[in-house]
Amino acid sequence: MQELVLVLVCLVSVASCMPTQRQLALQHSEHHQNESNENPRFSLLGVDVSQPTSLSNFKCLKSSGHKFAIVRAYESIGQPDPNAAATVSNAWAADFSHVDVYLFPCFRCGNAAGQVQAMVSHLETKGTRYGMIWLDVEGSWGSQSENRAFFTALAEASRSAKSTGVYASKYEWGRIMGDWDGGSHLPLWYPHYDNNPSFSDFEAFGGWSHASLKQYAGDKIECGAGVDLNYEPGL
Repeated sequence: MQELVLVLVCLVSVASCMPTQRQLALQHSEHHQNESNENPRFSLLGVDVSQPTSLSNFKCLKSSGHKFAIVRAYESIGQPDPNAAATVSNAWAADFSHVDVYLFPCFRCGNAAGQVQAMVSHLETKGTRYGMIWLDVEGSWGSQSENRAFFTALAEASRSAKSTGVYASKYEWGRIMGDWDGGSHLPLWYPHYDNNPSFSDFEAFGGWSHASLKQYAGDKIECGAGVDLNYEPGL
């Protein structure tokens, strides 16, 4: 009887039985957090971008083997990236499997939650569909106690809107946060420019025993676009 009721509900409203974008993002995040082993057969290569990137750029990148994209949606000068919505849309239009955004916060600007809200509102105004939000931890911050409080506010505001992860290197996290593990409940995306798309180099830090994504090369030009190269392991 329960199955019959479910079928009838779906027939009345197909949309109500489809997963929401937030649910899809949560599934994506849970996939990352539960991951501890690599399966090269199912691994993905992708790019992250901080500049306007056209549909033709993304189509070329897709043909070159890249499957996912992460787009800067908030700038360290303290404002939403005005090019993010179009760039995200172009990545989807090029048939990338998932498209996330990252937030490069402005510590000196204060109001961490307000920065997240400004980015989310800007993307919503543009009708932009995206997966996760990655919080970029690098650059100029304050004291470690101030940094931890600022990051906590960022993460809480971000998680209220979307599934959330952290972009940080072992060096930058230690310099900014010390030996704090306050972000380790979130998926980790770490940079190490060894041109090796694998986690064979990973060293635990900040409470993370494994990572979800690796940025393995930076400041590259591919298909006429400025990109960093990334690796996502398969299950």
